Amino acid sequence: MCYKSIVVNLAVDAPPVSIVKVGIELAERFGARLIGLAAADVPPLVATGDGMVYEGEIMQVQRTEIEKRLAELRAEFERLVPASMFSEWVQAICSPTRFLSVSARGADLVVTGSEKADNIFRAVDVGSLVLGAGRPVLVAASNVDHLVAKTVLIAWKDAREARRAIADALPFLAKANEVVVATIDTDHDKSIRDSLADVAVFLEHHGILARTELIAGDADGDRLLAFARSIHADLIVSGAYGHSRLREWAFGGITRTLIEDSSISRFMSY
Repeated sequence: MCYKSIVVNLAVDAPPVSIVKVGIELAERFGARLIGLAAADVPPLVATGDGMVYEGEIMQVQRTEIEKRLAELRAEFERLVPASMFSEWVQAICSPTRFLSVSARGADLVVTGSEKADNIFRAVDVGSLVLGAGRPVLVAASNVDHLVAKTVLIAWKDAREARRAIADALPFLAKANEVVVATIDTDHDKSIRDSLADVAVFLEHHGILARTELIAGDADGDRLLAFARSIHADLIVSGAYGHSRLREWAFGGITRTLIEDSSISRFMSY
């Protein structure tokens, strides 16, 4: 597997340079075309506390502001991308999460930043994106303009999502200096060790040498992140939402923790 088409999302309320540079570097590394994308939407008519609603004139002002910002982002994208690279630009006035999910059908990899989705009309909801894109999603760490991915941590769980993530991440894993497959051992079950060994053999068949680690303690995202920092990982590969998303957000979970933490780049599949 190789990434031949990468779509990079430019958030309308974030500086675009860093994420565009990440996209350019990845496109150069894998010989892929680069698709720049940006979207935002105008909030619908809603009642206010005084019983009033947003009027059409206000909505048009908001739409004009979005159009201006999208034009600025396009200009910055086209300025940064080398002329020798095959690239294109797409934009829309609609939900950024929905537009990016739909656009993912024409890409092998989706790249986005770590912006908080406080306003779903102007920022991507990473959780919904991972669930709906049908493609692996790379969430770049904050304030990085390149992704080395020399030490990669695979957050292993013997579930469909983790298996899918490893297969999707093979191009990154093949170029890494060190790959660590780790799982949190809560039950001291021999089958956990067996599954780790099977993953290592699978990777070896792809020419990737990986070591395996058992992390003692409760299965929580903070423990996983602490281990990632201890090995100086600059990319975490994981499946997403091994439990239902509702349960993750209500009671906490590893996926939720990874989405909320922006110190390390994360590669997620569902």
